[in-house]
Amino acid sequence: MPDAPWWHARRDALLALAEAQTPRYVYDLPTVRAHARRLTAAVPADRALYALKANGHPDVLRAVAGEGLGLECVSWNEIAHVRAVLPDFDPGKILFTPNFAPRIEIERALAEGVRVTLDNAATLDAWADLWRDRDVFVRVDPGVGKGHHAHVQTAGTRSKFGIAAADLSDLAERARQLGTRVVGLHAHVGSGVDEPDAWAETARTLAAHADAHFPDVRVLDVGGGLPVPTGGAPPFDLEAAGSALAAFKSARPEFEIWVEPGRYLVAAAGVLLARVTQVKHKGTVRFVGLDAGMNSLVRPAMYGAHHDVVNLSRLDAPDAGLAEIVGPICESGDTFAHARPFPEAEEGDVVLIDTAGAYGAVMASHYNRRPPAEEVVLGE
Repeated sequence: MPDAPWWHARRDALLALAEAQTPRYVYDLPTVRAHARRLTAAVPADRALYALKANGHPDVLRAVAGEGLGLECVSWNEIAHVRAVLPDFDPGKILFTPNFAPRIEIERALAEGVRVTLDNAATLDAWADLWRDRDVFVRVDPGVGKGHHAHVQTAGTRSKFGIAAADLSDLAERARQLGTRVVGLHAHVGSGVDEPDAWAETARTLAAHADAHFPDVRVLDVGGGLPVPTGGAPPFDLEAAGSALAAFKSARPEFEIWVEPGRYLVAAAGVLLARVTQVKHKGTVRFVGLDAGMNSLVRPAMYGAHHDVVNLSRLDAPDAGLAEIVGPICESGDTFAHARPFPEAEEGDVVLIDTAGAYGAVMASHYNRRPPAEEVVLGE
């Protein structure tokens, strides 16, 4: 049986934080460190990077960097944020994987000494002066996207990410003419991929492209996308994923393997605290309204993502039937949970939304002029 989430043992501290203010994101750094250590113990990657877009809180970055992980950034602003929070961090341990970013971001990253990934073959001609005589990674589209929702699938013809396999031969020739050395291949098929062989499958695809077109490739970056089970689903078999990668490395020892998870490292470390504002009954439907809305946590509306939701004020109370857990935003999609078993609730109760440490605060907005939830790190 899975261990109880960390917040069970820290309920009193969370209730005290909610008493001071809601809505609030609360992060538990020991959980971040524990997930980083489990990743590095189970997965035989030569380098593990943290996908910064999942959660860029300064204390989270310090915790991840303290465990020896590199960082994967998708914008110049993220790189600048890392340099401000971690001024002594080796820029060579940052991988920049932009998508349709303007030229100035590429210029700044290269000047900073950051490794840069080429996502569009057309820029080899358009920005030839930037790429000439550089070592680069190339993002390859493996052709098939995977993941729990169409919006998190990042491969396939309709995906805006990566370079199609059919274009790699021409890219390799143009890179050779410019003296641009392709030293790494990168791919990311999507998020929430629950197939333990997915990383190894991506590695095999990238190795085949390296064999065919890129003799200087020494690094295969297989992306992230590890699932974070919720709703009582069984944990992902990380050890099986590690074993599959180990088998690939045994067969192809000439390649380094890099991985770059984001949500896996931080989702379970964060919760969103909110207060009940109103309870409404419409026929047989019960609505429990919160002071947090989709402007604080948009994942359920954007991805149909499942987050466990509990009444922290009545943690041991029995269910009182199904409820719609909703926010105050003027949108029908402002719903955290549909038809979810939920105990009695009253105005002022503290509600906890679990596994909210990834793609929460970083995607927040001021929609309806409502300020999003602030972020707090719970003391060690």
